[in-house]
Amino acid sequence: MKFILTTHNVTLTKAIEDHILIRIDKLEHLDRWSVDARVSLEHDHTRNPAKAFTCSIRLGVRGPDLFAEDSEADLYAAIDKATKKVEQQIRKRHNKHKARKHTDASRSKRARQESDL
Repeated sequence: MKFILTTHNVTLTKAIEDHILIRIDKLEHLDRWSVDARVSLEHDHTRNPAKAFTCSIRLGVRGPDLFAEDSEADLYAAIDKATKKVEQQIRKRHNKHKARKHTDASRSKRARQESDL
């Protein structure tokens, strides 16, 4: 997976980068077909201090990309909440796919059973 990290008014430390990589690895584990991940970190000191740090994540997958953004007072909390949102989107997408496969299989099985009668 290709990983792109951009920052705006944030000093990128090794600890921040490692924290993001751990979270992205977890997302990659959930969806192994991910093509790339773009993470953007931003600090806006003109905003309300409770929402000063913003983290946005765009996960490139087949079909429409998954995107989540969150603002918090703590950068690590913003990263965690944004990854949680993307994780929920991955799970929803996976469950929809499973339900669609199950419905199609059920329909074809019923058709086979009715044709045998």
